[in-house]
Amino acid sequence: MTDPSSARPILMFDSGIGGLTVLREARVLMPDRRFVYVADDAAFPYGAWEEPALRAHVLELFGKLLDRFSPAISVIACNTASTLVIDALRERFPGHPFVGTVPAIKPAAERTRSGLVSVLATPGTVKRQYTRDLISKWAQKCHVRLVGSDNLAGLAEVYMREGFVDEEAVRTEIAPCFVEHDALRTDIVVLACTHYPFLANRMRKTAPWPVDWLDPAEAIARRALSLLAETEVRNRGEALPEGADLAVFTSKRVDFPTRRLMQGFGLAIS
Repeated sequence: MTDPSSARPILMFDSGIGGLTVLREARVLMPDRRFVYVADDAAFPYGAWEEPALRAHVLELFGKLLDRFSPAISVIACNTASTLVIDALRERFPGHPFVGTVPAIKPAAERTRSGLVSVLATPGTVKRQYTRDLISKWAQKCHVRLVGSDNLAGLAEVYMREGFVDEEAVRTEIAPCFVEHDALRTDIVVLACTHYPFLANRMRKTAPWPVDWLDPAEAIARRALSLLAETEVRNRGEALPEGADLAVFTSKRVDFPTRRLMQGFGLAIS
C-alpha cells in the first residue's frame, strides 16, 4: 500500500540559490519525491541581518510556507539560518520535522592528516556560538581557522545566473583559508555555505595548493531521506501540479537568467 505522505513535497529552503546544491543530491537519493524550493531572495543576504530580526523573519515566513505546502519535511539548506533558528523552528512547529545544515567540522576533523582545517562560511555562521561549540566538541585536536566571506555567496549567485565569475575575486576570498605551520599545510576546507560548492571548480583553480573541499550536500540529503521514514501522514496543503517541482522566490521578482536556471534544475516558477 502506498504511503499517502509520499504525495507531500519536501521543502528546501535557502536565502538564495545555494540550496540547489542540496536539492541536486536529494533528487539522486529520492527520485520519486516532489520538491518545493524556496529562495528567500527578498531577504538575501542573511549575513546582513541582526540576529533577532532574522530569527523573527524566518519563523514568520515558515508559518506561511507550512500552511501553503504542508511538506512532509523541511530542509533548511542554509548554514546561517540553521545555526541561528533551527531550534526556534522546532519549538514553534513541534509537529513538523526539520533538517538543518551545519558546518561539516566533525568529518573534517576525522579526515585531516595535517590537523589544519579551515571553515569557509558567511560572517553570520562564523560568529555563531553554535559553530564554535562544534569545534570544541569535535575538533579539539585540530587547528581550525574560521574564515568569513562577505562576497562568495553573491559571486556564486552571479555565476549560476550569468555563467561568469571573477576568478581573482574568488582567489581573494579563499586565500585566508590556506595556512602553513611547522611544515604542515591546510588540507581540508569545509564549505560551510550551500552556495559555495557552485564555485568549487574556480576555488580549485585559484587555490595555492590542492585541498579537500568538503561539501555537506550529500550528508544533508541522506539525513532528509532517513527522516522521511519517521514522518506521519498529515493534512495536505495547497495542491501541486501533477509531478511538478516548484521554485518560490519571496521577492516575487524572477529575471530571465534566474528563470532559465530554475528550468535547468527542473523547477517551475510558482
